[in-house]
Amino acid sequence: MILDVGSLLPTSFRTSVDDPSHMTGPWQPATVDIQIYYSVQKLFKCSHSSMEHQFSSLVDPSRYDSKGLIADIPVRKNLFSEAEYVGSIRAQEDWNVLVGSIGEFKGGLDPKLSVVSVCIPECLPERLEIISYANEFAFIYDDATENIAHDKVRESMNETLELFLQGATTGHINPQGSGKNKIQAQIFNEMAALDRPRALITMKTWAEFLQLTSSRDRSIKFQTLDEYIPYRVWDVGQMLIFGLVTFGIGLTIPDNDMERCTEATRPAFAVIALTNDLFSWERERDAAKRDNMPHVVNAIWVIMGQHSVSEEEAKQICHSKIAKLVQDYKGIVEQYKKDESICLGLRKYIEALQTMSVPGGKIGSQEHQI
Repeated sequence: MILDVGSLLPTSFRTSVDDPSHMTGPWQPATVDIQIYYSVQKLFKCSHSSMEHQFSSLVDPSRYDSKGLIADIPVRKNLFSEAEYVGSIRAQEDWNVLVGSIGEFKGGLDPKLSVVSVCIPECLPERLEIISYANEFAFIYDDATENIAHDKVRESMNETLELFLQGATTGHINPQGSGKNKIQAQIFNEMAALDRPRALITMKTWAEFLQLTSSRDRSIKFQTLDEYIPYRVWDVGQMLIFGLVTFGIGLTIPDNDMERCTEATRPAFAVIALTNDLFSWERERDAAKRDNMPHVVNAIWVIMGQHSVSEEEAKQICHSKIAKLVQDYKGIVEQYKKDESICLGLRKYIEALQTMSVPGGKIGSQEHQI
């Protein structure tokens, strides 16, 4: 389903196809609001060791159904969420024009709580549009490759990987070639115009994610959930999420803190991974049957085999595991917030994954798998 709000947007923001007259820059109407907002914020700004909620507001729990998964973690929404609609619709239209019809695609947009505005509520307002464009491209790409032959998927993924590596190493992506290439170049150019150093990091992490995904052995049959979770954590896009979140919020994490970052955030990504598996189980189960696969790469399948239980019982076990991991990560967040020996960027990123990716992932997973 495509949310039709095209009539609400300026014509220049509906597409950014290869005709230069259609290429979009920063969203000017929102830019004025952002400048005013920043001016007001400067009057009250002070230094904090934890996440500052400058660009988001709390969401009333009556507006969403968390399925009992997020405990007492508040859900927040970016105050400039209209930028997400612009970015997401641009990505849909660009794919339609440059690549092919997206058909009955279900993306990140939702009339109440769209994915990026909830997952990254403290995204800097001027970066929300391009983050949403990139996120929607990733969703569309995932859907487009879901039902094609494995060798074709790998070929397409290698092409995408090569271009992101080109951006990370040379600071430039050649827009010539396929329509998909043009969209990738659009993503990099817009990100680089806002924050070149972090744009390069995002391209690098996206490339690492694709490199890992393309080399995954999907024939592995996991015997226990403990064996499966580390595999799924990387497969869910740990490095890609790192790149998008740090770019969106404007965080810097030194290379020597990356090992600690990976270890500390492991429960958060386990929550995202298992939640996606829980809500996508029926679709993945049916797809495996259709393709005559001997097993399903999903936590529910693993739990059913490990404990010899039914689908419904496996779902309950998965639900309980997610709830435990949420509480585990809540403790990690509190621990790191108080540790001033750790760089501020890492502390904020760890907290961001709780207030953004964890609750957002649960709500968003009901519409689309990450």
